[in-house]
Amino acid sequence: MAGWERDLYMRSGLFDNDKKLAAYTPEEWELLLNSEARKYQRDIGSPGNVYEGLVAKFNRKFINRDIQTLSERTRQKVEPFLKLGPCPLCKGARLNQAALACKINGFNIADLAAMEVDELLEVVKGITDPAAAPIVRTLSERLQHLVDIGLEYLSLDRATDTLSGGESQRVKMVKHLNGSLVDVMYIFDEPSIGLHPRDVHRLNELLEKLRDKGNTVIVVEHDPDVIKVADYVVDMGPYAGSEGGRVVYEGSFAGLLNADTLTGTHLQSTRPLKDEFRQARGSLPIVHATVNNLKDVSVNIPAGVLTVITGVAGSGKSSLINEAFLRQHQGAVVIDQSAMSTSSRSNPATYTGIMDDVRKAFAAVNHVDAGLFSFNSKGACSNCQGLGVTYTDLGFLEGVKLPCEVCGGKRFKEEVLAYSFNGKSIAEVLSMTIHQALAFFTLKEVRPKLQALSDVGLDYLTLGQPLSTLSGGECQRMKLASELHKRGSIYVMDEPTTGLHLSDIGRLLTIMNRLVDGGNTVIVIEHHLDVIRNADWIIDMGPEGGNKGGMVIFEGTPRELLGARHSLTSQYLR
Repeated sequence: MAGWERDLYMRSGLFDNDKKLAAYTPEEWELLLNSEARKYQRDIGSPGNVYEGLVAKFNRKFINRDIQTLSERTRQKVEPFLKLGPCPLCKGARLNQAALACKINGFNIADLAAMEVDELLEVVKGITDPAAAPIVRTLSERLQHLVDIGLEYLSLDRATDTLSGGESQRVKMVKHLNGSLVDVMYIFDEPSIGLHPRDVHRLNELLEKLRDKGNTVIVVEHDPDVIKVADYVVDMGPYAGSEGGRVVYEGSFAGLLNADTLTGTHLQSTRPLKDEFRQARGSLPIVHATVNNLKDVSVNIPAGVLTVITGVAGSGKSSLINEAFLRQHQGAVVIDQSAMSTSSRSNPATYTGIMDDVRKAFAAVNHVDAGLFSFNSKGACSNCQGLGVTYTDLGFLEGVKLPCEVCGGKRFKEEVLAYSFNGKSIAEVLSMTIHQALAFFTLKEVRPKLQALSDVGLDYLTLGQPLSTLSGGECQRMKLASELHKRGSIYVMDEPTTGLHLSDIGRLLTIMNRLVDGGNTVIVIEHHLDVIRNADWIIDMGPEGGNKGGMVIFEGTPRELLGARHSLTSQYLR
């Protein structure tokens, strides 16, 4: 409780502030804990205040509201005192008994909302009442779109904050497919994220439907199967970061195949299937897993090799590894695309620890305090406090962010910028790309960390780029770079190819193999066929998503997977 809230209780005049709680009467305890909100006025002429019992206030602030709307810091403080469970009356349906008593063909609205979409579609089609015919027709069309885009395993009562990024994007696509608007421009940013090759074809069909309705569809994408169906392709490059930013090709897909660009070159090359496979040095068992849609799954993950977990969307891959496996095998290094706990002051140099060594090097050469070379400490520009920008509050309008007029966005005081290391100021060092910094620094403490960032394909980032500007895929590779030095660990990677160009897949595979060769166990949840081809061991989940999945349908090498005719992954691998 904040100090001002505590003072409200003391000033209310309802209690003897010197009386010990142990001496309170039952009536005083009831007043302290359970009193409803009431206004009180202690002094004549003073403004009125509201008194509310402690338990009543706690219930109002934290129980009778969606706790997800609270800040993370507040949730961490409150959650130990909460135990969430379904409402005993509505059983989690959230509706009153009058609504739940209304049924169609034996199902109430909560029953229908809890069904998976493909099952619900059949039930809706079975409604034959003429009065409901227009509604049934529209609802069936919308549900069919969800099936077509590969979301048949979802239920309508699924909370949206539990959807993955790819699932959320596809739900938005279905929303627009159901609309009647035409001559609209749609922009999709990597809609194939999280999609099995089987589901990519469904995605393409929906993109073409949007186009055929008279709309313009722009897709930012790396997946060859999506690029292939485009009417017009714009290839950016030639490389990333400061070495990119130019249009290197525009035209048809057939023309791109013959273009001298990184994309054109890699579209014509197929990575071969792995021939030699590492032998496991033991196993990491998952025993009787029943999380989400898993059907009492028990499986052994081989230790000391590269294992890929694959399967169609919703088949139970993430449930198997991110929940069941990590519960039974704690201490694994998890590298996913969740946002890093950072502020606007964090950058690759600070996140990887490079900045500490750079400050020490500047301080040693110039014989001054290392704190001068921190924009969070003594060296910060006094006008912007080291942010590099100033904010202007425009009241009810959106605020304006402008480069600091004193330091020009460099973040440091002018006298700090006068110090140099190998001819460069601290601001100039932070503006270097990882690639440039590798050529500049000879410090043995810095080079391995820079090399790790380069190895994961981030050599185009600058040392001082705010981490808040990085994509999910870049965040994942940043985490990977900071963990590359560990040995004897278990690494879990969740779709690490997200956001990667075809030319970067080989580099990612090199890193995975280096980790395994260093004595680590690497487990990858992935759909990309090049990663599957180069695994030592495959665990294929399925056969479909949702209730039709949750089972291990194949275990073995990629070579053995080719013969698994019942596997959808096998079909696309062949």
